[in-house]
Amino acid sequence: MSYVDGFVAAVPTTNRETYKKHAEAAARVFKEHGALKFVECWGDDVPDGKLTSFPMAVKRQDDETVVFSWIIWPSRDQRNEGMKKVMADPRMQPETNPMPFDGKRMIYGGFEMIVEA
Repeated sequence: MSYVDGFVAAVPTTNRETYKKHAEAAARVFKEHGALKFVECWGDDVPDGKLTSFPMAVKRQDDETVVFSWIIWPSRDQRNEGMKKVMADPRMQPETNPMPFDGKRMIYGGFEMIVEA
C-alpha cells in the first residue's frame, strides 16, 4: 500500500500567492523524484481548539493561515529514496525556493496507509 508524508504549517496570510508558487515548484520536483501525488490545502474552516487543534499545533499567529499538505508515494522505500533526491535537488535549496513561512513550527510525519477507499 502507498506511503504518505503529511504536513501542517502556519503561513503568513499575506504570503498566500508566494506560498502557492513555492508549492507548485516543489510539486514538480517531488513528482520527478517519485511522488504520486502532491496536495497543498489553504485553511478555510480551521477552528481554534480548547485542548488541541491545528492552529495550536503550529502556534498560528493572528496574521497567519494554517496549511495542510500531503505527498503520496508508492511505498516507504520509494519515499526514502525520493526524499533524498528531493533534498539534494538544486531547485529545493533555500536560496532557489525559500520557504515563505517559519519551518520551525511545521509539523510533519510519515504514515503507512491502512485504509484507502
